[in-house]
Amino acid sequence: MLTSTYTLVTLSIEQASARIGLQSLLERWQPGAWQHAMPTPREVKLACDALRVAFDNCYWRKLDKFVVPALRRARAADDAVAGLLAELDALTLAAIEARADAHAAAAVHDAGFGAALERCCNLLLERLEREERELFPLARVHVPSEVWFAIANQMLAQDAWQNENPGYGPGQVAAGAMVRNPVKQGAVSFLPHYAAH
Repeated sequence: MLTSTYTLVTLSIEQASARIGLQSLLERWQPGAWQHAMPTPREVKLACDALRVAFDNCYWRKLDKFVVPALRRARAADDAVAGLLAELDALTLAAIEARADAHAAAAVHDAGFGAALERCCNLLLERLEREERELFPLARVHVPSEVWFAIANQMLAQDAWQNENPGYGPGQVAAGAMVRNPVKQGAVSFLPHYAAH
């Protein structure tokens, strides 16, 4: 039980960091103000870059890499888990669409850029909030203690790899990089492959 508690605390810290990034993006760029005066192309590019970073911080979290797959494997115990995961997936897909809309609007310097950026951030914030309020308690109940121990080990291995390879983002792994170290290779072989975004 202690392992699950410590793991959930680590995940909560990651959640808080992602939330702060999204809220900062909304405060910094104030998309609602763009309805009256379109920003310069440089401002739009900076906002797109900030959106990419904030989105990646939400998309490549340890929760999605380790806990959600464990819940999917253990979900036979509860239909509520399957329903919640489907709803969270729908929020993610809607955020991906909003991000694509933001980038498409930015490419043609369309005033709809700000609304799409705001929609993407709000969808991701909603997902973060629902994960903490609904998913964490379900994970605590449905994920067995030995799986929590494995998740904690995988998270530590990933953190160690990222510390040794700072040039790679949270979701990137160099081709063949993990093969050189069998301990690290075991940790990464469990990672699901995410769709390009």
